[in-house]
Amino acid sequence: MRLEPLYCVTFSTPESWSVRLDGQDGSEGQSFLIAEGRSTGRLSARYRAANFPRRRTDGVVTPDFRGVLETDDGAVILVEWSGFASSGANGVRELVGRMTHVTDDARYSWLNDRQCAVAGEVRPRTDGEGFDVVIEVAELVWEPLGRTDTGAEPGTGRHGAGSKA
Repeated sequence: MRLEPLYCVTFSTPESWSVRLDGQDGSEGQSFLIAEGRSTGRLSARYRAANFPRRRTDGVVTPDFRGVLETDDGAVILVEWSGFASSGANGVRELVGRMTHVTDDARYSWLNDRQCAVAGEVRPRTDGEGFDVVIEVAELVWEPLGRTDTGAEPGTGRHGAGSKA
């Protein structure tokens, strides 16, 4: 398999609501956020979404987005994505996940049966007022199973018999 970059989305969450539940074993939270932004790349579009993330007791957040990309050429593409957000080594909140799309616009119908990978981060704004979220979306492309260019056996990370590596 390989990843083919599709587009990048930068968005903010101008409205949000949260609750926190405290218990004997710790606390967790649930939020509801409205996301607004734009995508660039193969899909140039206005991005609008709702996120219903949970914050687990270990601090990991599980984003759960449903939204729409309204492309500059008039198409409507619905998106669904979920994943994990956790603090990275440098203090930046790192995002990873998976995304699917659905559209009835023939120009973009190829997205309807694609599984996509999401990677991104939450970035504080330079003016100190809030943050922006930046995600990169890439198509997960199937490739035939077999030996990789490195000689490793698929899915094992090990090299086959007789390998010098």
